[in-house]
Amino acid sequence: MTNIQARFAALREKMRATGTHLVALGPGSHMQWLVGFHPHPDERPCLLLVGLEKECFLMPALNAEGSREMTDIAFHAWSDEEGPHAALAAALEAVDARSPGKVALDETMRADFALLLLDALPDAERRFTDETVGALRMRKDESEYRALKMNAGIADRAMQAALGAIRAGMTETELAGVIKAHFSSEGAAPAFWIVGGGGNGAFPHHHAGERKLAEGDAVVIDIGGFKGGYPSDITRMAAVGQPPEGYGQIHTIVDNAVRAALAAVRPGVKARDVDAAARKVISDAGYGEYFVHRTGHGLGVDIHEPPYITATSETVLEEGMVFSIEPGIYLPGRFGIRLEEIVIVREDGPEILSSLPRDLHVAEA
Repeated sequence: MTNIQARFAALREKMRATGTHLVALGPGSHMQWLVGFHPHPDERPCLLLVGLEKECFLMPALNAEGSREMTDIAFHAWSDEEGPHAALAAALEAVDARSPGKVALDETMRADFALLLLDALPDAERRFTDETVGALRMRKDESEYRALKMNAGIADRAMQAALGAIRAGMTETELAGVIKAHFSSEGAAPAFWIVGGGGNGAFPHHHAGERKLAEGDAVVIDIGGFKGGYPSDITRMAAVGQPPEGYGQIHTIVDNAVRAALAAVRPGVKARDVDAAARKVISDAGYGEYFVHRTGHGLGVDIHEPPYITATSETVLEEGMVFSIEPGIYLPGRFGIRLEEIVIVREDGPEILSSLPRDLHVAEA
């Protein structure tokens, strides 16, 4: 059985367990995960329709020839002249979705695609994909683990390149250039490069700018790239010369929060309990108001995907789930500290994908 066949079989098992009669996916990460590609996303309705026994595409004729090279799934093609309605009716009949039932909609598809489908199934019970495709995507298989582990290694080396290049007087953008060049040198596509020096580090999603790094700056470096369809994500800290006053104590608090969250990770634990473990360390140290975001997010086909490690998440952790643990403390006008690990849940706890220590890297001023 191929990987694609195995995923269809697992999806149909979920569909039967949840009473779902049809899963409808638009071009995007759900489709990419299930069949290994997705057509160019534009305004022309394109849907992968998965019934309990059969599947097919509603496919714009403009994309049919190129998409046929990627899949042997049946197409119901439509032209700009004809419009999609007749082809959609035929596709729904082909997957036996004519009668009322529960339909799981790709929550990321265009609204006009969703309304086109729902107009054709006016009596359907509508759901999103969290019980079906979403639930399956949260648990990574061995091939996904290998891809994520490979990308973690590339990110480690990109981070080491950045740490080795830091010097006073260079701009955040120049340091970001070192990071992007390293990802590219290993055949990975740079995805993001947060470089926040000094006060800029207190903005969790600061974009690298033209600020020059100066002696005494603490620098947040949060980077990631894509290779083989999967991403990386890592955050480490550096200082240009002597770190700012009070830095060491706060770095230790954040690292202890990471350790507490790691200790809480195991199958059967709720995601909110992992968030609570990290948050308690920071709150007990008196910095709770400066931890302004969730503890983590899932990582897979997308850089941000379920499970989300938040204070309110009821998601129960299972083996194979992959997510970040990245608590932080952000002191406005002074500096920010974030330390991030990507972990996969194993039977006995978390496996960290990175091999880089979380120690502060001190660069010569």
